[in-house]
Amino acid sequence: MTPQAAPPAAPPTPAPVSSSFLYMPDRTQAIVLGALASLAFIALGTLIFPATLARILLDYPSKHFLYPFTMQNIMHVLFFVSLGDLFVRWRVGVRETSFLHQRYLPEDDQTVLRMKDLGPIRRRVLGQFDREHGFLPSLIDLSILQFQSSHSVDQAASVMNSALQLTAHRVDMRYGMVRFIAWLIPTLGFIGTVYGLGAALMEAGENKGGLDLKEVARTLGIGFDATMTALMQSAVLVFVLQMVQAKEESAVNHAGEYTLRNLINRLYVEKKS
Repeated sequence: MTPQAAPPAAPPTPAPVSSSFLYMPDRTQAIVLGALASLAFIALGTLIFPATLARILLDYPSKHFLYPFTMQNIMHVLFFVSLGDLFVRWRVGVRETSFLHQRYLPEDDQTVLRMKDLGPIRRRVLGQFDREHGFLPSLIDLSILQFQSSHSVDQAASVMNSALQLTAHRVDMRYGMVRFIAWLIPTLGFIGTVYGLGAALMEAGENKGGLDLKEVARTLGIGFDATMTALMQSAVLVFVLQMVQAKEESAVNHAGEYTLRNLINRLYVEKKS
């Protein structure tokens, strides 16, 4: 059966471009906003939290630290900064997934792509990617370039696979800071607990009038509150991290699958007469 040529390319309809923060947020701005949100949370909590909740979450009023520079508040700042960074990664994942609906390539079961069909496709994806974003347009552009230069489907597929692996590795590296903070927060919580234990023992040793068990228990409780707060924050952070990273990695996998099915498998090398 003679292969069916691709139909005339439709006019370019690039993905919508927006400069709004919600569409494509800037990482630095998101981190700064996260830090400001943590300060607002601390200030609001100081004013409206009940005494018990303020002691657990904020160590307010603090007996061992100059408020608001408590261990819990430091953890809050790190927690909200991480959420800001994860918000950026989530929006990137949503944006990358949206490229799959742009129909850059034919998606029927009969069409094949000849050399003359690739130029319009490549012009359509140009400007839709950079070194960091645009997984699918970048894969399409790179695969077409390789096929145009080598006239080899195997080499185009090999280059696409290499680019896909590099993209997946780059995506994984983007979560390094959040993973470090997810480890750092429980560490700070344990430091706060150890500090509380040391303070309780010191108070017990310096109290010449006898051991005040109530005061020692209160000091120990403050120390354990830091660990409890840290573990709750770490659990939330790791859960959100896994969900967001899975979405972005899924976008990478779908981009590779789409390019392989609708571009690489459709390439037709015309025999020279």
